[in-house]
Amino acid sequence: MTKKPLPIVNIKLDRIVGGGQTIGTQESGRKLFVWGGLPDETVTVQITKKKTSLAEGVVTEVIKPSPERITPRDEDSYLSTSPWQIVNFESEQRYKAALIEEAFELHDIVLPDSIEVFSDGKQFEYRNKIEFSWYWNKESETLDLAFFRRGTHGKIPVEGTSLAKPSINRAAIAIRDLLRKKPDVRAYMLKTLLVRCDAKDNVAAQLYVKEADFALFSDDELKSLNIAGFELIYSNPKSPASVITERLQEWGTTNLTDTVLDIPFTYATEGFFQINLPVYEQALLDIKQWVGSDALVIDLYSGVGTIGLTVGGKSVKMIEVNEHAVREMKRNIISFKREGSAHAILAPSENALENIDSNSLIIVDPPRAGLHADVVNKLLEVAPERIIYLSCNPVTQARDVALLAEKYGVKYHRGYNFFPRTPHIEHLVVLDLKTTN
Repeated sequence: MTKKPLPIVNIKLDRIVGGGQTIGTQESGRKLFVWGGLPDETVTVQITKKKTSLAEGVVTEVIKPSPERITPRDEDSYLSTSPWQIVNFESEQRYKAALIEEAFELHDIVLPDSIEVFSDGKQFEYRNKIEFSWYWNKESETLDLAFFRRGTHGKIPVEGTSLAKPSINRAAIAIRDLLRKKPDVRAYMLKTLLVRCDAKDNVAAQLYVKEADFALFSDDELKSLNIAGFELIYSNPKSPASVITERLQEWGTTNLTDTVLDIPFTYATEGFFQINLPVYEQALLDIKQWVGSDALVIDLYSGVGTIGLTVGGKSVKMIEVNEHAVREMKRNIISFKREGSAHAILAPSENALENIDSNSLIIVDPPRAGLHADVVNKLLEVAPERIIYLSCNPVTQARDVALLAEKYGVKYHRGYNFFPRTPHIEHLVVLDLKTTN
């Protein structure tokens, strides 16, 4: 039985919601969540997903544009990487502040000051890491870099992305061109291409392939790429993710180094590290002003330790669930000669609750799901004087702050535009224990 195609509809859009889409209401009352549209616009939308009470779709035509609308720099692929390329930057900043405010108002939390979203003003060419997919053009029989088309399983061939640092796009194109010279290589053999650079534009790349006997590259071929390091990696084709099953080839320098608040961090190409360092450093400076020199710091969800090892304090325990991140964290501790004052703990934060005590300053930077309920309960039980909460999802952060409001008040907060031209928002909240009369 042939599946009935999803409809195309016209609709007037109302407002931007937490996930970054714009919402409108169809005549049936069904809510339609749309990519590629702005508030107060009338648009034509291709429905991509339909349920009883809601639907999702992508704008195919703008009938009545918003005065905030601008032409996206990546007209063909912006929806895949950065769907807010269509809105002027001043409005983007305003929308992000409004989404933070809305998230907290839903929990009846009034933030003490107006909401500022920090930006260094750089809207493009800020990402130091990009993962490309692959596309085979059947008509021209040509291999292309690609991104997945939003709302579908299809792909869009690209020459790079305006979000990436130019050195990343150059390296990706060079690797694509090298593969094009190999007559037997087809897109189905390839999984992804991960390209990363440091602040000095040293580039390392990993080509993930689906065949364990994929032909290795010659030294001259790899030198022609003009990059610092390259790895050819067999990735189990049964997994959709770019997992490292076997490293088939390693060439050059595959670890990169960047400084964070003048402290050098070394990380693997696939390792955990921040995407937009200048804005991240501002967040760390803001955190640092709330950490006393004698503080005993507990850093939950600590990644490779970039927060715990940079913001001060007399000592720090860093708790992280990812084994690879903890290995990098331990290397950083040794590199900084912090063995006596910094300790890495491999564990989910909710399984390391014994480390949370009333004498410590707690820093949390959880994933989008927010704090585990057991972590919230432990914080309320032992009641440390200060909790510093950096979040990549103000919605779950507001939920957690509402739970902690039983004993804590918001002392300071600030937003950060880590990912310009996208809906993603970071938000910092400093919570202090309420005084009892």
